[in-house]
Amino acid sequence: MSSRTKAPEDAEIEAMIMGLYDDIHPFFKAYEVGYADSAIHFYGVPQIDPKMVHQYLWPKLTAKGYQLSFTKELGEDVLVVSPIQEVPERIWINVLLAVATVFTTMFAGATMFGVDIFSEPSQFTKGLPFTLAIMFVLGSHEMGHYMAAKMHGMRTSLPYFIPFPTIIGTMGAVIKHRGIIPDRKALFDVAVAGPLVGIVASVIVTFIGLSLPPVEYIITPGNMVLDIQVPLLFQAINTISGNTVDTMHPVAFAGWVGMLVTVLNLLPSGQLDGGHIVRAMLGERAKHVSMAMPFILGCLGLYVIFVLQQNGGIWMFWSIFLLLFALAGHPRTLNDDIKLDNRRMALGIGTFILGLLCFTLVPFTLVIT
Repeated sequence: MSSRTKAPEDAEIEAMIMGLYDDIHPFFKAYEVGYADSAIHFYGVPQIDPKMVHQYLWPKLTAKGYQLSFTKELGEDVLVVSPIQEVPERIWINVLLAVATVFTTMFAGATMFGVDIFSEPSQFTKGLPFTLAIMFVLGSHEMGHYMAAKMHGMRTSLPYFIPFPTIIGTMGAVIKHRGIIPDRKALFDVAVAGPLVGIVASVIVTFIGLSLPPVEYIITPGNMVLDIQVPLLFQAINTISGNTVDTMHPVAFAGWVGMLVTVLNLLPSGQLDGGHIVRAMLGERAKHVSMAMPFILGCLGLYVIFVLQQNGGIWMFWSIFLLLFALAGHPRTLNDDIKLDNRRMALGIGTFILGLLCFTLVPFTLVIT
C-alpha cells in the first residue's frame, strides 16, 4: 500500500491509517491512501460486491468513532473515512423537559381524578399514577427507536418529552437523529422498534389500569366529557380482564392513548414510523403509498362526518398534515439497493396488522352534558 502526496508523515496519523487498513483490507483492497481535511481516502478494489462493502464496514468503523462513504474519483473506487464529529449532548434539556412533562401530565391526571386544581392545588399529586403511565408508554416508544439506532451504530439523542397543556398534558416525545442511515435494514429496525415496544407498554398499562377501580365522576350540566371508542386490542384486554364497567381508570386511559399514538405513528406516509417502515420495505415505490394516504384519510374523514354524522375531524387534520409529509418525500439510505430479508418483511406486515388492532373509526368525541 503506497501513499499519495497528501498522506501525512505524522506517526500518530500513520498508525490510525494502518489500524483502519486492517479492518478495511478484507473487504476493500487498498493500493494507495491519501489524507486531507481530517479524512482518509483509501483507493483500491472492492473484494466483495461494492454495495455490500459499506454494510460490512459500517459497524466496525462506527464502533471506533469513524464514518465512511463509498465513491468514485476519476474512475477509481474510493473509500473515504473520517472521524465522527460528536455534538455534545445537552442532557439537561432532556431532564428539564421530562420534569416539566411530569408536572403538566400530573395536572392533567389530577383533573381525571376529579380534582379542581384551582381550588385544591395541593391535590394535584393525585395525578401521579396517570403521569407514570403516560410517560412510560410514550417513553418506551422512543426508547425502542433509541436502542435500535444504537445497535446499528447510528447517532441519535435521548428522548425529548414535550410538555403541553393538552387533555393528557403532553404532545408526546421525540428523538433526534444525526447523520446518515446506512441501509434499509437499519431504517426498518429503528422504525419498527418504536411502535412494537410502544404497543407492549400500552398493553401492560392497560392491563394494570383495568385492574384498578374506575374513578367515579360527578357530571354536571354544561360540562365537557370525552367519549372514547376503544380499539379491538383494548377490547380484547378488557374481555380478558373481566371488566364490565363503562368508565375507566386514568391509567387505563393512558394505555388507550398509547394505542391511538401507535396507529397514528404507523400511518404509512412521509417520515412517520409507518412511512419509514414502508420505505424500507418497498424502496422508491413507497412514495406512491405515501402520496395516497392523505387522500385515503381525507375520504375517511368525509365518510365519518357526512355519512356516519360523527366526529371525523381527526382524519381531516391528519389528511392535511400527511400531505405536507408526503410532498417532502423520504431521503434515501446510504446503501438503498440492499433489500429487506423475508423475516423483516413479515415483521413489517405484522406490525401494520397490530396497528389495525389499535384503530378506531371515531377515536373520541367531545360531548357537552
